[in-house]
Amino acid sequence: MKDPYEALGVARSATDKEIKDAFKKLARKFHPDLHPGDKEAEGKFKEISAANDLLKDKEKRRRFDAGEIDASGAERPQERYYRDFADGPIYSAHAEQSGFASNEELEEFLARAFQDGTSGSRGAFKARGQDVRYELRVGFLDAVNGSKRNVTLPDGKTLQVTIPEGAENGQMLRLKGQGMPGFGGAAAGDAYVELHVQSHAFYNRKDDNIHVEVPVTLKEAILGARIEVPTIMGPVKLTVPKSANSGTTLRLRDKGIRNRKSGQRGHQFITLKVMLPGGEEPELTGFLETWEPRTQDDLRKEMLK
Repeated sequence: MKDPYEALGVARSATDKEIKDAFKKLARKFHPDLHPGDKEAEGKFKEISAANDLLKDKEKRRRFDAGEIDASGAERPQERYYRDFADGPIYSAHAEQSGFASNEELEEFLARAFQDGTSGSRGAFKARGQDVRYELRVGFLDAVNGSKRNVTLPDGKTLQVTIPEGAENGQMLRLKGQGMPGFGGAAAGDAYVELHVQSHAFYNRKDDNIHVEVPVTLKEAILGARIEVPTIMGPVKLTVPKSANSGTTLRLRDKGIRNRKSGQRGHQFITLKVMLPGGEEPELTGFLETWEPRTQDDLRKEMLK
């Protein structure tokens, strides 16, 4: 996996703000919504999202810089899990680590140590299988709206994991009985899947609410307009009031994330950003040269005190 600093194009000494700004710039450039069907752009977006997720987490960034984890967040050296034993007998690694010459020696020892005192039978020892842990990277919209993803286990088995609506970054999902097999017929362990929710190019989540900045033209802001805006559930119509200004915030009720406990949805807050025309507008320029506003606001008064 690519070095996260290199992926974002920042130095290792970069500040949190520099990392955040670099991600936003690249996210706008490579976001899949802007490049439908472009696998290269999709791959690049996943790469920069993974890099941002690692570097914005102070502890993960410290551990990466110290060489404790790699660019994917995996431990160095990696701990041995079920995948290490998938191609051989279940107890082989245990036998090696315990100083036994073979699996048979280990099984013989366990049988003697835990045999039934009255019957002397072997195989009476039972132990639940070890739990295993995985990480699953999910898109922002897949997390807030809920989705289904496939996870391939170390033994090659594929399971469908349900991402609950409103899932949060770091949330742990439990797959019962999908860990390492038990000993002596005991139950298998569980698999725990930790969700890593990717950042979005323009949506920001705060609790159950969604915040997004939406650009509007000068004409739409002054005269008011009916415009289409994005929500996590799809585009909706919104009325821009007359004389709206940059920073004006409008609320779309029940267009946020559904609360897992109450079942009620949060809201989406739209912050308007007035944009001037990108090209020359001689008529507008001519009008402003002769126009005198009725309200003479001293916009910088407080700043100059």
